[in-house]
Amino acid sequence: MIDFHCHVDLYPKARAVHAEALRRNVFTWLVTTSPKAFQATSSVLGHHESMLISPGLHPEIAGDRFQELDILIELIDGANAVGEIGLDGSKRYASSYLKQKQVFATAVKRCHDLGGRALSIHSRQAVPDVLTLLREFPDHGIPVFHWFTGTVSELKAAAAQGCWFSIGPAAFNSSAGKALAKKLPKEKVVPESDGPFAQLDDQPVMPWDFEITASLLSKAWAMPLIDVQYQLISNAKVLLDQMGCTTTASLI
Repeated sequence: MIDFHCHVDLYPKARAVHAEALRRNVFTWLVTTSPKAFQATSSVLGHHESMLISPGLHPEIAGDRFQELDILIELIDGANAVGEIGLDGSKRYASSYLKQKQVFATAVKRCHDLGGRALSIHSRQAVPDVLTLLREFPDHGIPVFHWFTGTVSELKAAAAQGCWFSIGPAAFNSSAGKALAKKLPKEKVVPESDGPFAQLDDQPVMPWDFEITASLLSKAWAMPLIDVQYQLISNAKVLLDQMGCTTTASLI
């Protein structure tokens, strides 16, 4: 099993979920919502080859945690991936949008200055601004749009910029999500859970729910399930190779 975007530390009984993810998954990308959360999670859960824990500053809390930006920049130096970062242009977070842009721009620039990092990116109602900032700092690394909800034209623009896309079961809960899933570039898609925030049948999606994602993509892409599974695993291997992760040998 593989999961390219999960908040393992935020599940109820997080230690048990962490242990089960280590048992079941070949690779799990644990994204954090703030630099201090990254520090605490890393301290509590420790280092494991199959669990990548990355420092982030989620745009939904960027206004409240803006003072942690300096910590984030320091942490990026010692990380090979960053997330969750990005922009949220929805009305609910409009008051913090300028701070969000400062956080995201500063983080992307730091990645650019360091020669690139893998980025797990939140882009709700903000895809054009995200893409603009990524273009401004072209050596930022590997952008992975998590749970993409933009327009079809924005999807094409992101794909044209070489972006990856992580998708999980909850993305199929809406008709718009199903329609977008059909148009994702198949060779640039990897599975995610976004648990425990993402829900399926009123239950949090789990880090090992790869088969559910593959099944839903099989319907969206009108491809046999086994072919979709192979495509996702093959994509994961390519992306992990690019990220410099060492777990790829056991994927295929």
